[in-house]
Amino acid sequence: MSGDLFTQAFVYLTAALIAVPIANRLGLGSVLGYLFAGVVIGPFALGLVGREGQEVMHFAEFGVVMMLFLIGLELRPSLLWEMRRTILGLGGLQVVGTAVAVALIAWALGLAPGAAVTTGMILSLSSTAIVLQSLTEKNLLRTAGGQASFSVLLFQDIAVIPMIAVIPLLAARAPEAVADAHGAGATDRPAWLQALLVLAAIGGIIVAGRFLVRPMFRYLAATRQREVFTAAALFLVIAITLLMQRVGLSAALGTFLAGLVLAESEYRHELEGDLEPFKGLLLGLFFISVGASIDFALLMDQPLLIAALVLGLVLVKLGVLYVVARVFGLVRPARWLFAFALAQGGEFAFVLASFAQQSGVLTREQAGPIVAVVALSMLATPLLLIVVERFVLPRVTDAKAERPDDEIPQHDNPVVIAGFGRFGQIVGRLLRAAGYETTVLDHDAETVEGVQRAGLKVYYGDASRLELLHAAGCARAKVLVLAIDDREKSLQIARAVRTHFPNLHVVARAWDRLHYYELRKLGITHVFRETFGSAMEAGTATLQALGLRAHQAHRAAQAYRAQDARALHELEELWGGDEDVYFAAVRRANEEAERLLKASAKQREVVSDGAFDNEVLRPDA
Repeated sequence: MSGDLFTQAFVYLTAALIAVPIANRLGLGSVLGYLFAGVVIGPFALGLVGREGQEVMHFAEFGVVMMLFLIGLELRPSLLWEMRRTILGLGGLQVVGTAVAVALIAWALGLAPGAAVTTGMILSLSSTAIVLQSLTEKNLLRTAGGQASFSVLLFQDIAVIPMIAVIPLLAARAPEAVADAHGAGATDRPAWLQALLVLAAIGGIIVAGRFLVRPMFRYLAATRQREVFTAAALFLVIAITLLMQRVGLSAALGTFLAGLVLAESEYRHELEGDLEPFKGLLLGLFFISVGASIDFALLMDQPLLIAALVLGLVLVKLGVLYVVARVFGLVRPARWLFAFALAQGGEFAFVLASFAQQSGVLTREQAGPIVAVVALSMLATPLLLIVVERFVLPRVTDAKAERPDDEIPQHDNPVVIAGFGRFGQIVGRLLRAAGYETTVLDHDAETVEGVQRAGLKVYYGDASRLELLHAAGCARAKVLVLAIDDREKSLQIARAVRTHFPNLHVVARAWDRLHYYELRKLGITHVFRETFGSAMEAGTATLQALGLRAHQAHRAAQAYRAQDARALHELEELWGGDEDVYFAAVRRANEEAERLLKASAKQREVVSDGAFDNEVLRPDA
């Protein structure tokens, strides 16, 4: 097919527009849609793209580079330092463990020691692009398993650098000066000079990010020309990529470091917004190129061998990853997600296989099956994630209830908190800051693990079990803060407390009005709708932004709060009876609120001079 740029663009975009919506409709995810699109338009199916697909692949890999830059923007250096244990420990153990296991198998299958070690290193890597994109789409990246996967992927990107340095040493002949497609490769420079260049490049990125890039973006932002700001963001990523190529480092690592430096910049969100569309498009192009690059001729010649190798790779990596996750104490759901997410080859395997072939470590006959196995394993990744999400996680997540409740020592803490999520943690921190000791219960193993790592004492257990409430000291405590996010379980605990601990004062969290009514009917007087207070604050700030003086906005908010409390009491008595009567009362309450606030509005003048506004007067004071 013609190598015309516009024709290629038309083919790739058409394939994406057809395949991705179908894949999403079937619940397979966009990554699998892109991969299948590449297979269909590739040289072994419709033949709409051929050898030029390799050139497209090199261009599309820029999407991976941009993705690492955006990930760096999402992280703060302090957060990265907190993750050092998982990045170095978990990542290092995974890479070494997988490389050793694969190398031993490859050696047993007849490869020379150097080729076996190289194969182990190549197949120890996983696909940063596919894993992060898939986990993000499924809202799994923020879980313990997702964060562990991200840490390992970050270590793998760093590990590519020493791998490129080691591979020529394993060659049967003297290594040649070869540069890989990412620009990272062997050079003729002395080792000490290469080390100095690497340190200078990394130091230059850090210094430039702190003292040059921020003023540049500040200057460009003043022009109010968004396209110029976007051009500057792309310039930054491309410039760092070229610099990394010059010094023989991974472009992905360099741009990640740059993103990390700019993570606390005031322009972080604007950079993310400008680059996100480019990242998504280029990553899609990368996935299509991977699908198109699969050598189906080799697969047809040796179908059983390739299938066995793909299955073997997935099983070996699953085993190593699960063991590593268990050694590091990940809970069962996180272990399985971690193992299934990373049980494939990675995009850097194409680079390392090509480099190993050029360096004489691997022959063409050895590198071909490796590339095919990596591509097919990448193609299988979205399917593996579907399997773990639909069939494995539900079983192991349910099984976590089999974990015995923690033993709670005898104490006389005045407060017991049931549920330590986003609501309970705020209450708990306030009480601790005020000097009150608390006993905290939570039934989510990942939450318990995360909070304990932050230095807080939380006991694992189901607060709906009466014996656990006794063990937590509810018979001696003064207050129970009912902060769990499960409505039915919340009501179950409330009933148990009213029956067995009638003197225990309960402060409860309610999801909405209906949950509020149910808790009130159980005799709980202090019930708080979880979003009401923050919504009132946001509404007050909005009134001030519209020109009301601070005291006027607060007075309007207080009037609405008082009217809402009266209406809530009236509706509470009607709830559960005649629905028509209830909703008629709801309409009357809404009309009364509007009438009250409109009457109040006529008595005030809308002025935005800031008079009597404490926030405005604070600098003068």
